[in-house]
Amino acid sequence: MSAALAPQSARPPERVEEGLLVLRRMQPEDARTVALVVGESLEHLHPWMPWATKEAAEQRTQQARITEADEMWDSGTDYIYAIFVRDGGSGDGALVGTIGLHRRASENVIEIGYWIAASQTRRGYGTAAARAATMLAAALPGVRQVEIQCDEANVASAAIPRKLGYRLDRVEAHEPEAPGEQGRRMIWLWDGGAGARDGAR
Repeated sequence: MSAALAPQSARPPERVEEGLLVLRRMQPEDARTVALVVGESLEHLHPWMPWATKEAAEQRTQQARITEADEMWDSGTDYIYAIFVRDGGSGDGALVGTIGLHRRASENVIEIGYWIAASQTRRGYGTAAARAATMLAAALPGVRQVEIQCDEANVASAAIPRKLGYRLDRVEAHEPEAPGEQGRRMIWLWDGGAGARDGAR
């Protein structure tokens, strides 16, 4: 993958509104809030997210991750957004998670990854954010495939691509990376399904 900067026109917008949600490019001042939300959600996240450790609940850890995310955004390899619920005013509202667009082995393939805070699940936020991210990924120049991957045991995560009209392309064996994983990775592909376009929840 080239380390050259992606043209500005080839990058997604830094702020997107999707229903009640705002997706905004991560900023250094988000570090404290992200650390707090991660800390409150560790029990919920730890089974599925290898990074969900006690260290991830520290502000300095999130500060370093945001710095790295900035570098990846500028290089055009990854675009990571904080997800907020709009507060009705001019602010972004409460942080409910993050979502990222990640270029994989081929620069023409984007994988979408996400997590939602434990206190904010079952409200449709993950589906809405993934729908917006799918549209952003599909609109990037040269992208031919958008994917969501998750372990077969992660039923909640798998429900999101299914709702959005993704197609389960295959299930591959993989070495478990988190305690809840069974070692069978589901690869979901988006083929322009109506669910993502039409706002299915």
